[in-house]
Amino acid sequence: MSAKKSRKRIRVIGAPLDLGAGHRGVDMGPSAFRVAGIHQAVRDLGIAIEDFGDIEAEVAETREPGNPNLKYLKEIRATCVTLRNVVSRTMDDGMIPVVLGGDHSIAMGTIAGVSRHFRKRKEKAGLVWLDAHADANTEHTSPTGNIHGMPMAVCLGLGARELLSIYDAKGPMIEGDRAAIIGLRSVDIKERANVAQVGIGAFTMRHIDERGMRAVMEASIQRAMNGTAGIHVSIDLDAVDPDEAPGVGTPSPGGISYREMHLAMEMLSDTNRVCSVELVEVNPILDRANQTAKLGVELLCSLLGKKIL
Repeated sequence: MSAKKSRKRIRVIGAPLDLGAGHRGVDMGPSAFRVAGIHQAVRDLGIAIEDFGDIEAEVAETREPGNPNLKYLKEIRATCVTLRNVVSRTMDDGMIPVVLGGDHSIAMGTIAGVSRHFRKRKEKAGLVWLDAHADANTEHTSPTGNIHGMPMAVCLGLGARELLSIYDAKGPMIEGDRAAIIGLRSVDIKERANVAQVGIGAFTMRHIDERGMRAVMEASIQRAMNGTAGIHVSIDLDAVDPDEAPGVGTPSPGGISYREMHLAMEMLSDTNRVCSVELVEVNPILDRANQTAKLGVELLCSLLGKKIL
């Protein structure tokens, strides 16, 4: 595979947060991506890359979960606010933030930073979110109180006040008609109404099976480019079938295939509108020889423009 020289500049930001998840271990995700060769893989594309290091995140052993419906709320919010500021500053510097999680609750910080950057320019961001789960629970619908099951709802304007305020402006971080979620196959019963309420384009595995990934991506990209200046891509590695991505905390069988994921990344790359990326929910404890983080690096490269010919 080859790639042309690029003027893109990447800043890697580690967000080793696992307080939002039900299983420990995703705090080691940023290290797994680095060990998988993310820096050299990006450089091989002719893209400049620098590493910010990891932002601060508390560990469960030093804190109490607090409200059982919003576990570790204070600590998660603090990490997301820090991440918001780093992401916004990175984009203001003309660089593409690549955030390495960590559990998916970090999306509230990443997307708040992306939206803040565009708000200052009187522009808007679009969102393409790949995930087996809707992440659209609130404290009223979540069966676990784990905040990593809530960030999509928060980013689109639904959820606890303390989480919504991570975005330091009125309204949602991103409007539902400018957002799509792809790969759904495990959605809580009470959560389904929240998905409808936020207005996101929701594409399940049945949509992919019946229409094909190309058609699903065309519809998703159309939404994400609807009056926007850039697209944020949020990749939960559990979107991929567990045979290809075993190292995730909440695997769900029957997921997106290896080639379908690469096609999705290649089509997003073709838009030339991807402005920020996050890769989340890699749990090295549950992985096989770092297979899942290596896949994440491959997907990032396709998203950044790596081509077969």
